[in-house]
Amino acid sequence: METAKKHIKKSLLSEGRVVSTAMDKTLVMIVEARKTHPRFKKIVRKTVKMKVHDEKNECQVGDKILAIETRPLSREKRHRLFKIVEKAK
Repeated sequence: METAKKHIKKSLLSEGRVVSTAMDKTLVMIVEARKTHPRFKKIVRKTVKMKVHDEKNECQVGDKILAIETRPLSREKRHRLFKIVEKAK
């Protein structure tokens, strides 16, 4: 019998860096998107701050993480920690 792997849509995952862990079981991460401007051909950076649920308080400032979209957990939290990609140095 094969073990079934859970497939997760790539659109539900967000990759970013942790900028704050001041709250209990919550962290703030920054997601940066780069796009080329259609007319001026300049690369434009857009940053978005997200609040992410971290059940075990295992992240540190500077960690690179993956967060997955979930049901609303509070007024501002819409994501939860999926995986720590790289620990801060």
